[in-house]
Amino acid sequence: MFPVVLASTSPFRRALLDRLGLAYEAVAPAFDEIAPEGVSPLACARLFAEGKAQSLARARQGALIIGADQALELDGELLRKPASLDEAAEQLGRLAGRVHALHTAVAVHAPPGVTLAPLVAGGPRTLAEIVTVELRVRPLDRAQIRRYVELDRPIGSAGGYLFEKHGPWLFDDVRHADEAAIVGLPLVPLCRLLRRFGVDLLGAPA
Repeated sequence: MFPVVLASTSPFRRALLDRLGLAYEAVAPAFDEIAPEGVSPLACARLFAEGKAQSLARARQGALIIGADQALELDGELLRKPASLDEAAEQLGRLAGRVHALHTAVAVHAPPGVTLAPLVAGGPRTLAEIVTVELRVRPLDRAQIRRYVELDRPIGSAGGYLFEKHGPWLFDDVRHADEAAIVGLPLVPLCRLLRRFGVDLLGAPA
């Protein structure tokens, strides 16, 4: 089994990865989240997840590197991650009473020479999957929004909320069963990717 590196220092992503029972190292990615012009929110999530994983390839040679990122889409528009509480409140104001899509991408980058099951050596060294969750924010007034952002302080979080903390109070409906994707690291797709690189906690079939 290869060493595993998580290209993130997020305590929420680490808590999710802990559930898989793998030994791993968490390292901050050397990657700037700057979306190219004209890139869709879906493609942006994948681009950032792959970029984070690949950014540590030289520093952690010989390791499988996991990257993940999220992009929030409202009416086809990519909403940037808020840099302040005021921006978070503004985004929640736009989302209130409406449905939005949260795209969460997870990528795994492998060192050279790894055989990609069921393919052959020489295949792609970075694989990614994307999970899209539709969420409907309940109607909220300014006081409720301000109370929430002061409670969770969701700076740098897609949509200006943290589902892993008090965020569930914001929603009327969530249209996907994968809560891990909302938090930021979809575990079932991640396990599927790791198995393709030969990593399986349960071992190979008898």
